[in-house]
Amino acid sequence: MQDEEVLAEFRASKALLEGHFLLSSGRHSAYYLQCARVLMDPDRASRLAIALVGKLPRELRKEIGKVVSPAMGGVIIGHETGRALGVEAMFVERPTGTFELRRGFALNPGDKVLMVEDVVTTGLSSREAIKAIEQAGGEVVAAAALVDRSGGQVDLGVPFYPLTAINFPTYAEDELPPELAATQAIKPGSRAAA
Repeated sequence: MQDEEVLAEFRASKALLEGHFLLSSGRHSAYYLQCARVLMDPDRASRLAIALVGKLPRELRKEIGKVVSPAMGGVIIGHETGRALGVEAMFVERPTGTFELRRGFALNPGDKVLMVEDVVTTGLSSREAIKAIEQAGGEVVAAAALVDRSGGQVDLGVPFYPLTAINFPTYAEDELPPELAATQAIKPGSRAAA
């Protein structure tokens, strides 16, 4: 799946929003990718996950024993990626502010894990999820995401395989362009601003 085909999936599901958004990283943007919308169609979610798995090197795919995603955004794409790989998928969540496995999810020591996200901007959630996976005994062999918004700058400490890179500009609060500064930011994501 080429970048334009991925973006077409977002447009078709009305998941590419325009306005003034406060991202979970704390940065502002005129664009927001609402991955929950692009993933609400099971066929589309499956197509995107299969394409994401196709980005992984063949030898790596053989090594992966589990998929773990951070809740909320990564749950659906993580599940579909697990299906595409033929392995179990689970998620970490933050009941008290720190990611952890719950709901009976567990990893065996040394389980080879692919951490799967929806969108990576600064990598904060991804790094926190990787830390939780490692604390639970898993070995994160790689990370994957539908979208890399970092401009190729993110370092997750493991190989990172995004399906596509979309580099919409983002801004700190004190560097907003006039057209964004003139409007109220909305927070469409699942996490409070960092």
